[in-house]
Amino acid sequence: MLRRYYFLRPFLLILFFLLRISPLITSSAVFADPSAPVVMVFGDSLVAGHGLAQGAAFPEILEQKLVASGVKVRVINAGVSGDTTAGGLARLDWSLSENPDAAIVVLGGNDILRGFAPETTFTNLDKIISRLREQNVQVMLAGMKAPRNFGKLYVEEFDEIYLELSKKHDLVFYPFFLEGVALRPKMNLSDGLHPNDSGIDLIASNILPYAKLLLSRLEQK
Repeated sequence: MLRRYYFLRPFLLILFFLLRISPLITSSAVFADPSAPVVMVFGDSLVAGHGLAQGAAFPEILEQKLVASGVKVRVINAGVSGDTTAGGLARLDWSLSENPDAAIVVLGGNDILRGFAPETTFTNLDKIISRLREQNVQVMLAGMKAPRNFGKLYVEEFDEIYLELSKKHDLVFYPFFLEGVALRPKMNLSDGLHPNDSGIDLIASNILPYAKLLLSRLEQK
């Protein structure tokens, strides 16, 4: 009698495996407090977690630190490797389908690598922020800095983008996303550009109080 159902064995084994791992892959979504505010981290490979294990990217580590400090929150990873401010602007409406209450914007590094003029980066970020605010999303802006060998004029113009935008839109502002990590080999992967686990942990710790300030603004709405 059992032989008649022998062909089901592979499927039963797969089902057993999925049941074993399903708590790991669904726990954050299934057990998240539905009343917890949603923070979307909108950025490039620095957000997506290039070269890191699943669950080890900046948004996930920031969420862990916020929850450990007693803050109810769900942080979603809206990072796309290689994204420029233009790419971010183009996909913003799709990302807003997550209905975030707040957003942390981390874009601009790839604009430098691709030779975007600072005014182009400014315009794209301005439109991204304006669109978020139109949707009543509180915004934190994390700045980037141009490499010092790009020339004094370019460096000054690019670095000023983020401060100007933060003042224009009254944003929570963190001046340099890679503070304490950039140009430190022990904090980066072998490419020297992307943070490793230690780098991500430091970034999340640095940004933690700013993220709390961002969330406090939700209570004032």
